[in-house]
Amino acid sequence: MSTIRSAVLASGNPGKLRELRELLRGHIRLIDMRELALVAAEETGSSLEENARLKAFAAVRQSGLPALSDDSGLEVDALGGAPGIYSSRYAGDDGNARANIRKLLKDLDGVPAGNRTARFRCVLVLAIPDNEQAPLIVEGVWEGRIAERAEGRRGFGYDPVFLDGRTGKCAALMSATEKGRRSHRGLAVRELVRALGRRGAGAG
Repeated sequence: MSTIRSAVLASGNPGKLRELRELLRGHIRLIDMRELALVAAEETGSSLEENARLKAFAAVRQSGLPALSDDSGLEVDALGGAPGIYSSRYAGDDGNARANIRKLLKDLDGVPAGNRTARFRCVLVLAIPDNEQAPLIVEGVWEGRIAERAEGRRGFGYDPVFLDGRTGKCAALMSATEKGRRSHRGLAVRELVRALGRRGAGAG
């Protein structure tokens, strides 16, 4: 894998774009797929990795450029791992964070704090043109639990109800820097940068 200085982000989620641009600053410059009028891949996979692969490969084929995809999900133990790969459309309306949070809290109504353990999981796939057989795949996991009510206005998605497992602090109350140190996405990005270094890609 040759030196990669820029890549298309295969996601139309502005929150992911904002976070990943900040986390990858100085390593890889991300291009918004909407700037190139790319069509997002349909997420038909049965796992985060499968969906991430689908999105990355679709962006590579359409753009002819390296592409980075992020498929992330919230896994709640009391719900058998749900919403998982359906996290963004848990309430039926893709990307409606408020509706997803309302449904999650309703589904956990009456579940005591000790049984509300959960984790964010992020899979990043970096694919390059003419080499789809060897994408770079990394993962990050953020352990925590689900709060009984939403708080905070930072971040996006389920951040207002996710409590960091070590500090107990709500993700939506964290600064971007603090969240980047703790989060599944931050962990995955750091592993991506290390993996690029091991491959001799010189991610700068």
